[in-house]
Amino acid sequence: MTRVYDEDLDAAFGTRAIHAGQRPEPLAGAIMTPVYLTSTYVQEGLGENKGYEYARGKNPTREALERNVAALEGGRHGFAFASGMGCVDSIMKLFKSGDHVVCGENVYGGTFRLFDRILQHLGLCFSYVDTRDPQRIADAVTPRTVAILVETPTNPLMRLTDLAAASEIAKRAGALLVVDNTFATPFFQRPFEYGADIVWHSTTKYLNGHSDMIGGVAVVRDDELATRLQFIQNAAGAVPGPFDSWLALRGTKTLHLRMPRHDENGRRLAGWLAERMGHERVIYPGLPSHPQHELACRQMSGFGGMISVELGTKERANQVLKRVRVFSLAESLGGVESLISHPASMTHASVPPERRAQLGITEGLIRLSCGVEDGNDLLADVEQAFEGV
Repeated sequence: MTRVYDEDLDAAFGTRAIHAGQRPEPLAGAIMTPVYLTSTYVQEGLGENKGYEYARGKNPTREALERNVAALEGGRHGFAFASGMGCVDSIMKLFKSGDHVVCGENVYGGTFRLFDRILQHLGLCFSYVDTRDPQRIADAVTPRTVAILVETPTNPLMRLTDLAAASEIAKRAGALLVVDNTFATPFFQRPFEYGADIVWHSTTKYLNGHSDMIGGVAVVRDDELATRLQFIQNAAGAVPGPFDSWLALRGTKTLHLRMPRHDENGRRLAGWLAERMGHERVIYPGLPSHPQHELACRQMSGFGGMISVELGTKERANQVLKRVRVFSLAESLGGVESLISHPASMTHASVPPERRAQLGITEGLIRLSCGVEDGNDLLADVEQAFEGV
């Protein structure tokens, strides 16, 4: 089972990002973890091996990534998957038919689609609540509740969950608190410090940071929970290839350098947009006008590069989307390049229109992922794109 190296946890974040989970390669002393392109491993005899038998179960490149992200989150065990959805699907396999999960109502559209279109037909039960209010979480808990699953901040409405309060509710219910930390990353938010049981990411996003791979990762502290997740990872087999693992590991080495720039650009553009469009139309946890700004300051050390803006109509949204030059109209987020998207027709297209309307994901809502380009260029691009809107 992949476990962090204890000495890695003594290092500061930037040192962990570069070194955690990795040791010089023993054959030649390579400083970079090799890409172990192998499906199987030669065994010395029956029951005699070097700890590796078949690559679905273990791969040294993947293990380095798993240990690295686990150390960044302050966890003990990491498990990498072929995608963020493969990750959350595997987490859900911890549960059985008849179990109940309390889920944030504004989760990523793919998460809702997995739960609503697939897993509920296999016997899992889901209640969707506004997790901004801890009382609503508590009211949704039943004797069959096995997990409370939240995103914070959420995609795309940037809603926050009080993790300490959610953890207390989960512990009273004997349930797991599962936190999607993709938007904040462990650089700005460490849910284990507030009582989370499982922290997971789409490594496609900020952890990789270069828009060149698809992946997911889950981190836990509890050994028994880790044993169960390892069994699921191997049995279900939603594992990443070694090269994707290497790309993600390459990305985490600069996470502590990239995130402050994402945050700097996010704050600057959010401030300009709020002045230009009105604070009520710009959703960014770093703005004092955000209704949960105080909570963001309490449980996050930065606010990142994700901004949503309400433009009122699809026509206005499309006008901005067509005008951008530095920002690119595309799915995804968290890369070094700036992206802009239309959640209603892209990331949340799988959510029924009436549900989107109820949540506030309107046809006029756009989402910006501020990259690490020069801030002056990003601001100039936004200024010209929003001219006359």
